[in-house]
Amino acid sequence: MKVLLDTNIIVDIALERQPFFSNSETVLSFVEEKQIEGYISASSFGDLYYIIRKEKGRNLALEFLRHIVTLCQIATVDSASINMALTSNFKDFEDAIQYSTAVNNNLDAIITRNPRDYPVTTPRILTPEQLIQELTNSQ
Repeated sequence: MKVLLDTNIIVDIALERQPFFSNSETVLSFVEEKQIEGYISASSFGDLYYIIRKEKGRNLALEFLRHIVTLCQIATVDSASINMALTSNFKDFEDAIQYSTAVNNNLDAIITRNPRDYPVTTPRILTPEQLIQELTNSQ
C-alpha cells in the first residue's frame, strides 16, 4: 500500500507530540519495515522545517528532515496538483494540495489525524489508529 503521510503525522513524530506520538511513530515503523510505502508531499517540507525549527532549532530540524527522506519517498507537487487543489471544495487549501498530490501520484491512502478535513472517499482517508488496526489484523 502506498500512503501519503499528512504533515501532522510527521510533526507528531518530530516533536514527540502527546498523545499522538506513539501511533504516528508506529506508522513510520511500518514504512521502515517496508510494510507500506510512505510518501510525503514535496509541499510539506517548507512547513515541516518551519514548525520543527521553531521547537528544536535549525540543526535538529534539518537532521530530522534528512532522516525522514531516507525512509519516505517525496510525492511530486506539480501544476496538475495545484490546479486540482484550486478547483476543489476543500475548506483548507493545504489539505486540497495534499489530496491532489495523493491522487496525481496514484497513492492508495492519506494517513492523517484529521480525516474530516478530507471530504473524499478516494484515495482512502485513514487515521494512524485505523492503519495500525488494518495492518496488524491482516497478519
